[in-house]
Amino acid sequence: MQPSRSEFLTIRGLRTHVRHWGREGAPKLFMSHGWMDMSASFQFVVDHLKEDWHVIANDWRGFGLSERSHSDTYWFPDYVADLDALLEHYSPDEPVNLLGHSMGGNVVSMYAGVRPERVKKLINLEGIGLMGAKPEQAPKRMAKWLDELRNPPVMRAYASLAEVAGRLQKTNPRLPHERAAFLAEHWSAPNDAGEYAILGDPAHKMSGPLLYHLDEMIAMWKRIAAPVLWIEAAQTEMWRWMGPEHEMRAEVDRRLAHMASVEPHIVADAGHMVHHDQPAVLAELIEAFLNK
Repeated sequence: MQPSRSEFLTIRGLRTHVRHWGREGAPKLFMSHGWMDMSASFQFVVDHLKEDWHVIANDWRGFGLSERSHSDTYWFPDYVADLDALLEHYSPDEPVNLLGHSMGGNVVSMYAGVRPERVKKLINLEGIGLMGAKPEQAPKRMAKWLDELRNPPVMRAYASLAEVAGRLQKTNPRLPHERAAFLAEHWSAPNDAGEYAILGDPAHKMSGPLLYHLDEMIAMWKRIAAPVLWIEAAQTEMWRWMGPEHEMRAEVDRRLAHMASVEPHIVADAGHMVHHDQPAVLAELIEAFLNK
């Protein structure tokens, strides 16, 4: 297993954890994790990269070892602004190779449309947005948020690391025991009660008061100048967020068509956590794409 090293930066007022693998001075590859995940999640992919890379992966605010926002709600534009600051710190003078999974895939795709000159190549692992909302949904959405503010979500704790690993395997039955055990050590930490608490702010589970504006996302995707590698799992669970599979399969293709240059791949025997299920296949696809 390739060792990683940690660094802490102050990004927009929050202490932010950044994980590094590989040699300083090697070509940089930035990786951004998904919702309720953390930077160490990319360990298995990094272990299968064959070339000389400096991989840089942040923990988003309120996840992993990064500081929480001290607010009752997390706002998606903050992730984009945090990414902008992160890239300005590590690569102020040259465009970057940028990878994101799920929520992170949405963030990096938004960023690539907002600052197209800053992204050399873009790798999106199953981050293509949510179902488009309708204005008439706004009152119910706002009311749900207000109700959650009165009764904030909580995160359960676990008696042992083995229980944390079991929770990860329940969500992803393809996850081998050794990978689950590794992730459990980074996904949780002991609390004052002697239990293992998940390293994620419960406020991330808040619905939020704002609707998803698909037209705004499309406007950003249309401005992406970088070549895009789209990775989808054969047994994806994206439909949980996007709607019925028979409707959304064509919708994914429609959304990707707004990007100027897309190379799509479907990875066999993998679910949404494709970087856990097929890290060797994913690493090969990543390097082949970056070397073109």
